[in-house]
Amino acid sequence: MKTIQTLIKDLTGITVEQEKINEYLASEALDLKDAKLANADLEDAKLQWAKLINANLWGACLRDANLSVADLRRSNLEYACLRDAKLINANLWGACLRDANLSVADLRRSNLEYACLRDANLSYTDLRGVNLTCADLQGTEITKQQLEQLTVIGEDK
Repeated sequence: MKTIQTLIKDLTGITVEQEKINEYLASEALDLKDAKLANADLEDAKLQWAKLINANLWGACLRDANLSVADLRRSNLEYACLRDAKLINANLWGACLRDANLSVADLRRSNLEYACLRDANLSYTDLRGVNLTCADLQGTEITKQQLEQLTVIGEDK
């Protein structure tokens, strides 16, 4: 029996259920290291587990995208729209999110260590358990409720 992976090379004349294609794509982690995706329209994209290390997503539309557990280390998300995006457990170490729209995004347990969040929109963003060690938050407004959601490292030292 042929697997979807074998069939995906040439689907000419073959009917494949959309559900099977979605299952296959969900199980494969996309490797988009160093990808040039500036101004890309990735609204509602399913990019969980994707490897987007050093990716250029400047001005990209990632509204409603699922980037849970994605590796976005050192990626450029300046001016990107991540409104309503899921970034649960995402690794954004050293990422540039300057002027990015993260309103209503879910960043629970994400790593934003050394990330640049200057002037980013964090209104109604879920920051529970987020690591903001050495992050640049200049010009970013964080509510008292969001501040209480953050994990303080070394607070008793």
